[in-house]
Amino acid sequence: MTDDPASTPQNSVSNSRGLHSIWDALTPEEQASLTSLVKGMPGQPKISRSLLELAENQLKLAFGRKHNVAIIGPANVGKSTLYNQFVRTPTERAAVSPLPGTTRENQETDAGLFALVDTPGADAVGEVGERERKLALDAAAKADILIVVFDAIQGVKQTELELYEHIRSLNKPHVVVLNKIDLVRREKQNVVKQVAASLHLEVTQVIPVAARSGENLNQLLAAIAMAEPSIVAALGAALPQYRWQLAWRSIVSAATLSAAIALTPLPVIDFLPLTATQSVMVLSVARIYNYQITLERARELVATFGVAFLGRTLFYQLSKLGGIPGWVLSAAVASSTTV
Repeated sequence: MTDDPASTPQNSVSNSRGLHSIWDALTPEEQASLTSLVKGMPGQPKISRSLLELAENQLKLAFGRKHNVAIIGPANVGKSTLYNQFVRTPTERAAVSPLPGTTRENQETDAGLFALVDTPGADAVGEVGERERKLALDAAAKADILIVVFDAIQGVKQTELELYEHIRSLNKPHVVVLNKIDLVRREKQNVVKQVAASLHLEVTQVIPVAARSGENLNQLLAAIAMAEPSIVAALGAALPQYRWQLAWRSIVSAATLSAAIALTPLPVIDFLPLTATQSVMVLSVARIYNYQITLERARELVATFGVAFLGRTLFYQLSKLGGIPGWVLSAAVASSTTV
């Protein structure tokens, strides 16, 4: 057996000099930015938890099961219109009208690999309203993921805030949608900010959509994928037109995990090897595109992963350099060989 040429002292010194020359070629601003990046990394326990969370999300992407998604919110905010954007046949479409209370019962459809439930207004009052509220909240309690819809024109009233607090108490993955954003176009940013503040959320946590036209539906799907990664494959199968956006989210997630592993000189590196992360990423993308992994295709993947092994070897060499250049470049190699 011959020694790996890259591991000889001469080559290590040569690699070190080459990498340091790259570092020296950076402008002071670029060096300061990279230095700040590394210094800004959280403490080791937090990094470990972050790595495990990233890895868990990747596994959910690859092996997630079928989910029940419930659309819930006050009356007359466009829940049924949004529901109709997901259904596959006209016969399954929900009735819509400008009058409150059009939806009186929970309506469910099989939107591909996930079941979608449209619910009555959950803020109704009176005997009938209380029954509809119970139906909606029961559907929310049984669902895996919730789409909580509010009206951009009406904003968030006190009763709606109380409804949202109840929904949050269910501890379900959920996304907040602000519908009818096309009707407040000029005031869009202010309206989103006001709603986010009322719900005690960041602005980025409120997804402005126009359910009637399907505007920003891709942003809603991305938000659902972030809230519950295991549904990504289901979304890809049910909504083929959005497969690329969903696949790219899987790739970015895997690249982020690979870079985080490379930036973390902990024993967890052996627990979450780069090649495993990349393998799971490929399985995730395959599921999104409904692409079956046969024995022949598996052989192709093995050949492809040769690049990953090369990248991992380079990573270990770079890690030996210590200091900022080694840390930054090792992360770059890990991330780039994933993408």
